[in-house]
Amino acid sequence: MIAIVVPYFKITFFEETLFSLANQSNKNFKVYIGNDASPDDPAELIDKYSSKINLKYQIYKENWGRSSLTSHWKRCIEMVGSEEWIMILGDDDILGKTVVETWYESLDKFCRRASVIRFATQMIDDKSNKISKSYNHPVWEIPEYSFYRKFNRITRSSLSEYIFLKSSYRKYGFFPYPLAWHSDDRAWLEFSESNKIFSINDSKVYIRISPIAISGSKVNLTEKRIARNQFFKYLVNSRLSKLNNTEKKEIVRSYHLSITAIKPIELSEFLFLTYLHIKYFDLIFFKKFLKELISPGSSK
Repeated sequence: MIAIVVPYFKITFFEETLFSLANQSNKNFKVYIGNDASPDDPAELIDKYSSKINLKYQIYKENWGRSSLTSHWKRCIEMVGSEEWIMILGDDDILGKTVVETWYESLDKFCRRASVIRFATQMIDDKSNKISKSYNHPVWEIPEYSFYRKFNRITRSSLSEYIFLKSSYRKYGFFPYPLAWHSDDRAWLEFSESNKIFSINDSKVYIRISPIAISGSKVNLTEKRIARNQFFKYLVNSRLSKLNNTEKKEIVRSYHLSITAIKPIELSEFLFLTYLHIKYFDLIFFKKFLKELISPGSSK
């Protein structure tokens, strides 16, 4: 059975999310809603849908999402009962009608072979208009290549379209990057446990892009940049072995540009970049790197 965990805070699109759950063609799932001390009381909506959805609702007195979104995810997941598989669904995202149905129909294909399952997606705006193409995926894909495709903007990825084994989550948890930015990217690399990701393209999860969501907001850019740098440091340190040399260099170069955009560079970062330059690039590129540090813009 699937546990669908909804970390609730914003009521704006919440009824659409609940309606998509109540409208599932297969009702073999349980919903766990954790209210992160929201100023918007969803009690009326909870009452309206409690007879249509098997759900558990928990109100938390202290807001954790503002300081650590992954901590709020964690306490919401702690509500989960005996279910072996977990989806974390945003309180503004929408499941296509057959998401749960196609998951069960595919169970024999991925059971004991995959611990991370994902669905096709399409982005919607604050009016629920579709604003992107449909994003489908290879049925079986190495996690590192999945991220590499996202890195190159060939595809997209976010939290809501994945279902993962609870046992894998318990081993790794969600790494607490600022704003949980890239925490999901790291999770799919780790939760996969050296197995491929299995994709279901016959059903879609609709991902909301709006100014009130972290993903669509232009504020907190500094925190997002810090999170990106931390994640990419983990990536180049630990997760490049499955990529070819060209792909590795693309990611290392991106990390290099992001780090060197911040002045002054900390000694630890300088030493790590030096190691990466020696490992992946030639002496000429390394000399350009040093020249740019000494005299910014001179290597252009």
